[in-house]
Amino acid sequence: MSQHKTSPSLAGRLWRHLRSTHAAARRAFPSATLKAIQASIGEGERHHRAQVRVIVEASLSLGALRRGESARQRAHELFSRYRIWDTEENCGVLVYINLGDRKVEIVADRGINGRVTREQWQAVCHAMTSGYARGDFQGSTLSALEQLHAQLAAAMPRRDGDGDHNELSDKPLLL
Repeated sequence: MSQHKTSPSLAGRLWRHLRSTHAAARRAFPSATLKAIQASIGEGERHHRAQVRVIVEASLSLGALRRGESARQRAHELFSRYRIWDTEENCGVLVYINLGDRKVEIVADRGINGRVTREQWQAVCHAMTSGYARGDFQGSTLSALEQLHAQLAAAMPRRDGDGDHNELSDKPLLL
């Protein structure tokens, strides 16, 4: 019979996820912050054709952690589950915030992904995570969303005759 030892990195990850409760996520992203994020998404989408969705998750399940699921894998799962890919121009963008892993992932549909570089997406993620390290969840999220919207406006600007075509909810999800 073999003994399964938890690696130090897995143990640290487990501990971070156990400490990252839904209550802790609510403290980091209170109602006023979620409303400000929603307003930022709505305003930003007036300048481009992409559809942005923000999902904040306190922690992964124990099963996901034991399987070694990454924040990137979870972001792809949520991109599919919430049908962010299901937009007319294939222009859905998920900004996934995983508090337990202290990671931000951006998943973009095929209609937008080739128009924004990996470095540009990473800059948005870094703006958020560096602010989160200082405890500035609202300010860094709003600043990063402004940066994201500028990139999307350059990649997929609104055209004459584009109406208010909002295919995805602007309301951020807190899981």
